[in-house]
Amino acid sequence: MTNAASANPENYWEFDFLQPQPTQDTDLLQQLGLIPGFKELLMLRQVHALEHATVWVLSENANADSQQTSENSPPLDNENLGGLSTDQGFYLYGQVNKINLQQAVRVALQRLKTGEWNLAVHPRCGTNLSVAMVLTAGMVLGTSLLLPRDPFGQLIGVGLAATTAFQIAPDLGNLAQKYITTSIPFNLAVADISATTDIWGRAAHFVGVHWRDSQ
Repeated sequence: MTNAASANPENYWEFDFLQPQPTQDTDLLQQLGLIPGFKELLMLRQVHALEHATVWVLSENANADSQQTSENSPPLDNENLGGLSTDQGFYLYGQVNKINLQQAVRVALQRLKTGEWNLAVHPRCGTNLSVAMVLTAGMVLGTSLLLPRDPFGQLIGVGLAATTAFQIAPDLGNLAQKYITTSIPFNLAVADISATTDIWGRAAHFVGVHWRDSQ
């Protein structure tokens, strides 16, 4: 699921052996496909990346239309847009024209497949929040156990631990997205896009996808 931010053009998969390969998930599915829910997990990771990329593309289009950014400036995140991924597709929240959404999804999918892997990572993703919460709780707990029991020392230690966690959580959250919760959607094909409501009754567009084996 997806502070104002911009898409960083750097290559997030810096090492050759970690770079996404078009057949990686197809190969994994052939090897581990008998594990219950494994295909759904692979699809969820790919859908998650497509959700993020679609939000980036829509944000780029909105910025271009409003001429809020210069030609050389990075695209800004449109905080009015959000998403929620499932193994069948993703919900897109916010005011968006269906035709514009259809175009954005196609563009996002193409750009991801042709090497713009940075679009798979988004700073407002729930992964970052989860990592921040776990990291903060762990560092605060560890500090409180290691430091002397006097109240002043505990207070200083907990404050330093929380501050440190706050500083490093975004980078760790991005790493978790890159290598764990998203995957380049080499196997996804868009099935349909429709206006709907989610399970909580919130208005959204749903982008349905289906699996297609890589060649």
